[in-house]
Amino acid sequence: MTFFVYIIKSISGKIRKTYVGYTINIDKRLNAHNNNKGAKSTKGYKWKLIYKKKFKSKSDAMKYEYYLKKNRKEKLKIMQKID
Repeated sequence: MTFFVYIIKSISGKIRKTYVGYTINIDKRLNAHNNNKGAKSTKGYKWKLIYKKKFKSKSDAMKYEYYLKKNRKEKLKIMQKID
């Protein structure tokens, strides 16, 4: 099974937000976020996928997700490469 760590960016609302998560199905997860069925902090916004990274194990994906959530500089570095 393949796992993904992803970063999404809000495309609606007055405040621009990002969110980091992990999943096995990015399309289904993004759809959930956009239909207010994702994480609590993503409700009320529309989102676009801006980054994804593939992992072979859930454990590795969860470790990287945690790393990105706790390391703002690394997340910003990734986002600067994208913009």
